[in-house]
Amino acid sequence: MENPIVRYPDPSVQSLDPRFDKYKLGSAAVERLWTGARWAEGPVYFGDGRFLLFSDIPNNRILRWNEDDGAVSVYRQPSNNANGHTRDRQGRLVSCEHDARRVVRTEYDGSITVLADSYRGKPLNAPNDVVVTSDGAVWFTDPGYGILWEYEGHHATPEIPNAVYRIDPHTGELQLKIDDFDRPNGLCFSPDEKRLYIVDSGNPKHIRVCDVVDGNLVNSRVFADMKPGTSDGIRTDRDGNLWASAAWGGAGYDGVHVFAPDGDRIGMIHLPEGCANLCFGGRKKNRLFMAASMSLYSLYVDAIGAR
Repeated sequence: MENPIVRYPDPSVQSLDPRFDKYKLGSAAVERLWTGARWAEGPVYFGDGRFLLFSDIPNNRILRWNEDDGAVSVYRQPSNNANGHTRDRQGRLVSCEHDARRVVRTEYDGSITVLADSYRGKPLNAPNDVVVTSDGAVWFTDPGYGILWEYEGHHATPEIPNAVYRIDPHTGELQLKIDDFDRPNGLCFSPDEKRLYIVDSGNPKHIRVCDVVDGNLVNSRVFADMKPGTSDGIRTDRDGNLWASAAWGGAGYDGVHVFAPDGDRIGMIHLPEGCANLCFGGRKKNRLFMAASMSLYSLYVDAIGAR
């Protein structure tokens, strides 16, 4: 197979504001690492093993991409239609499962521990995305996408509001933190963990930010408007910029939108497919991995992912 001709600097990496210029690498281009998913989601990088895990939700599997040779293999199938993933402070995999409607942790021996599957005696809707803070608390969104169709879970009637939850690291108590979102989706913290960003991929199609005070969310406000498309997964870098996946907006929109801490959109990474989720990884945490529709992409940037 012939290698495609790529123009350097890659025109798909676009500055909208001079503040984004410092993060662009002229000798780095967007790379398609693999294709063959039905809907790729939830990338999480394992630096100690030099591999990336990501979900292929409709195919009910978690895939593993090996950084050394680019090989892709099945990590877990069935996966209970797993969606978002992260790692906890002990390096264990934490996952949101659509079909089982729960948040689980994979232990070192491969066994599964259920962290949350119900709230006040009623089943969760379908957990979507998850992050772990420095104190060990697990935060996740529950927008219910996995019970809307048979395609990514199974059809069911929600019994509780769509909400954002926190699992207390000491007691394991599940705490509802905010429930005035239509479809709370991707979430991530600012580098200092004083702000929590949350995507609403429902009718508002925006990203909100809340101040975090003693484990509670206050002063919720709109950070960025994502119309005509929407965001899904989000991550911050060490400078506090927000890197947001973008989909359902068509050519010229789909890919990744980058926002400065003040909410200005300063850069874009254009992809030929809608991007569902992203993460930073690589040996120096300066490689952006993007799970986009059927494919997995990457781009080296001069930004370091925040932990």
